Amino acid sequence: MESQPTSESGQSITPTFGQRVSQHFSGKVEPAAGYMPLLTCCFATGLTDGTVYNAYGTFVSMQTGNTIFVALGTSGQNNKPYGWARSLCSIGCFAIGCIAFARMHKLIGGSRLRRTVTFSFFLQTVCVIVATAIIQSGIIDGRYPPFDPTHINFTELAVVALLSFQAAGQIVNSRGLGVGEVPTVVITSLVCDLVSDEQLLAGVTKNGKRNRRFIAFVLTLLGAICGGWISKSTSSVTPSLWLVAALKAVITLYWIDFVPWRRLLGRM
Repeated sequence: MESQPTSESGQSITPTFGQRVSQHFSGKVEPAAGYMPLLTCCFATGLTDGTVYNAYGTFVSMQTGNTIFVALGTSGQNNKPYGWARSLCSIGCFAIGCIAFARMHKLIGGSRLRRTVTFSFFLQTVCVIVATAIIQSGIIDGRYPPFDPTHINFTELAVVALLSFQAAGQIVNSRGLGVGEVPTVVITSLVCDLVSDEQLLAGVTKNGKRNRRFIAFVLTLLGAICGGWISKSTSSVTPSLWLVAALKAVITLYWIDFVPWRRLLGRM
């Protein structure tokens, strides 16, 4: 049994509710606790990019494709008017997001603290909700396919900026939690690490990193398929983005973990 703190007089001291909350959120989370949330983020990445690209002609997570779009735009080969501007906006906001989330983690106390990851995913959730609400309100056209693909509307950059900024939080968290094999926003390096693994054909229980890389790839692919299918069937981008917001909200609640579920399950 755990001993209670005692005062100088020998009487036990019961921590207040505020002290228990502070202690809970000041605790460190183990890398294994990040596996499920980060794999879920892979699905959210595919869902987001599979939706936003069809509507606005750019990615908000996969910045390799955006870099090529910007390069093609400079030579006048971008087939969408000012498509390079959307891609450049995405790259810039993603970079700003990486800086902001990394600095925020340091200011809060460390990347592995429960309060850090909780606030990080809460902020990501808010960004997705705000972006989706802007489209839902009609300020930005969210119809799919777009009413006029050649129409230039720079207000779309607001959605691109918010979604790119929050996407940066995913990879910053994967690095901070020490789960680098699941970057959540990069497929190229993930596939390279997967197929070049010397233990690629090892048993299912023998290579955890290989398993997570494979699952991350499949979930990203499935997310993109679902994003395209949902957009096509609903003729709107908002259902997919609301789903992304819901996934991010669930991950935030997962990190809060104030009710000790594992302990309760262990007693059953």
